[in-house]
Amino acid sequence: MRTTIMATFAFIFTTIATAAIFAEGKSSQSSDSKAEYNNELNFPRFAEPIPNITVSVGRDALLACVVDNLKGYKVAWVRVDTQTILSIHHNVITQNPRITLSYNDHRSWYLQIKEVEENDRGWYMCQINTDPMRSRKGYLQVVVPPVILEQYTSNDMVVREGSNVTLNCRARGYPEPYIMWRREDGSEMSIGGENVAVVDGEVLSIVKVSRLHMAAYLCVASNGVPPSVSKKLELRVQFPPMLSIPNQLEGAYTGQDVTLECHTEAYPASINYWTTDRGDMIISDTSRAGDKFETLSISNGYSKYMKLKIRSVGAKDFGSYRCVAKNSLGETDGLIKLDEIPAPTTPMTTEIYQLNRSRVKNRKKYDFVTIGDYGVEEWRDNNDYNGDFSLPSRGPPPIRHPPGAYHNSSHSPLLTTPSTCLVILAILLAAMNAMLLR
Repeated sequence: MRTTIMATFAFIFTTIATAAIFAEGKSSQSSDSKAEYNNELNFPRFAEPIPNITVSVGRDALLACVVDNLKGYKVAWVRVDTQTILSIHHNVITQNPRITLSYNDHRSWYLQIKEVEENDRGWYMCQINTDPMRSRKGYLQVVVPPVILEQYTSNDMVVREGSNVTLNCRARGYPEPYIMWRREDGSEMSIGGENVAVVDGEVLSIVKVSRLHMAAYLCVASNGVPPSVSKKLELRVQFPPMLSIPNQLEGAYTGQDVTLECHTEAYPASINYWTTDRGDMIISDTSRAGDKFETLSISNGYSKYMKLKIRSVGAKDFGSYRCVAKNSLGETDGLIKLDEIPAPTTPMTTEIYQLNRSRVKNRKKYDFVTIGDYGVEEWRDNNDYNGDFSLPSRGPPPIRHPPGAYHNSSHSPLLTTPSTCLVILAILLAAMNAMLLR
């Protein structure tokens, strides 16, 4: 029992002693921290971080270091990667003439680099000569707009149709430039069987180039740093002349003007002309009005549209005409035949006499119709008949016969049917035969 009580008192004493020691240590630590804090207030400190800046090559860069409570300490600028001291307090140490120093009330210290070059890219440190040394650093990013490298880029090209073509373009800059190809006119390109507007990458490959690929192409390089740059190159595709004729057979009548047409394609540009079927070249003089022949040629890229106008076609102008196209790679021609056709007749104009169908009381109108070979005219009473048998008014119109003409009661001539005529003819023949027999 006595042992237990003594052990309890020993534990309590130990606990109290430990707490006292801990309290004393804590009080001592608090005093040291307070002293350190008071001492820190006497040292210079950086008011703000040094910002990273980005500058295009050739521009000026300005790095700022802001220090509070500098007192008697000094500020220095150092290039980190080369460990080069650039300035100490008010003095520029480096021999680089592009670097200058400025300051404001011993608080703001500015390091200025004029006409920045690519090798100026890197970390820069602002130091204060405390013990231990205090410092802040910032990064100078130097970006470079793209520049096309002419020695590695293709120039204008002339190739034969059906061959394979490779166009190259390279550029430098920082960041690494992005390169694309497109046509200057904005049209799509047929690449690998697909029509695309843009091709990415340094190389543009065209398999079995055709005349449809003939155009001006742009190599465009960009990296987000203005300005983007481009280079234009002309791709020319050579092929012999080809020819098409809309109408190989034309027709014209005497005195008519006629125009013959012919379409050609060629590169290099072809020499185009017309000849007659005898092989004579047709030359027109546009300065003379009314010349028999007039030739016209309109070019559109590698295409030409040929026209031959023949004025007032005559008998000797009918025949064949040939359009011809020649260049250094070949020659082609096409034949157009001009045939004579009948001249169109002038339609005769007739005046149509309109019958007046209106019934006007107490007024008669007459029309006259020639009957048979009698040479007489009959008249009809339009008030009784208006030229329409469908009118139920008074039936068909009466017919006036020549004086002495025989007619039956139905107002029709006696000799009106073929059978009646034959019977009468037989009677007359029989009578003449009887007279001869006597």
